[in-house]
Amino acid sequence: MLLTHSSRSRPWVVVMLAICAFQGVAQDSTSAVPNKRCVRNTTIAVAAGIAGTFVALDQAWYADYDRGPFHTFDDSGEWLQMDKVGHTFSGYQLGRIGYTLYNRCGTKRKTANWAGGSLGFLFLTGVEVLDGTSDAWGFSWSDMAANTIGAGLFIGQELLWNEQRIGVKLSAHTTGFAAQRPDLLGESLPERILKDYNGQTIWLSANLKSFLPSTRIPGWLNIAGGYGGENMVSAFPITPLVVGDQSDRYRQYYLAPDIDFTRIRTRSKVLRTVFFVLNGIKFPLPAVEFQSTGKVVGHWVYF
Repeated sequence: MLLTHSSRSRPWVVVMLAICAFQGVAQDSTSAVPNKRCVRNTTIAVAAGIAGTFVALDQAWYADYDRGPFHTFDDSGEWLQMDKVGHTFSGYQLGRIGYTLYNRCGTKRKTANWAGGSLGFLFLTGVEVLDGTSDAWGFSWSDMAANTIGAGLFIGQELLWNEQRIGVKLSAHTTGFAAQRPDLLGESLPERILKDYNGQTIWLSANLKSFLPSTRIPGWLNIAGGYGGENMVSAFPITPLVVGDQSDRYRQYYLAPDIDFTRIRTRSKVLRTVFFVLNGIKFPLPAVEFQSTGKVVGHWVYF
């Protein structure tokens, strides 16, 4: 099963982003006093959502496989580590959502940071525990390290700067590799976007104005560095090699401008919600790609 193991956390980030959007989140709380009822209801909703997701995961992912004693396995070398940076993205984005949900209740910033920012780490730890009791997978310490980095990046920035200067974002496009392994890389368009690592890029997007406050740089302008991989139709190269999964699978590094939508000022709660959701996605803009093969490729618009 090591050849077909892949991350299962990213689809649930999309679900959580949608839930957050329907909640009508705002960028900042306007209340100086914590709304205890809001805090209570948010905690109950988050706990129920996590519990319900675990039940759904158990039925959707694990029911078809035998259960066994808790065990670990090393998947750190799979997919050119694309699944690991995906876990980092998930841990960060779930922390961002958790923080916002508590912050809108008027809780103290530090409380919202620790309670909400830890949401991704707690949720993904539960997923790893489920993995550890399934014969098809196992508890992955490298996944846990990536989850910790994602949650820690969010919490650490709040503690250090009281703001998020560096975000973790996702971009994705379809590729021809999914047609070779639709069972693994997806059949429908949504499945391919979520499962085909060849088309995914994970970005670290830094806000320039927050690091250079005395300049005239627009407050919404970011610079982003991305990471991706190509020529993968399995976790490891298949032996004997097949078309599209050759030993020349390679890493991709990107440099591109980006937009921090949460720094665009607006009085509209609807727009703030839309901007909040969009800020988990790398905006399509020109990019330069540096391949581990030594090749440099320019993209007029990359997504």
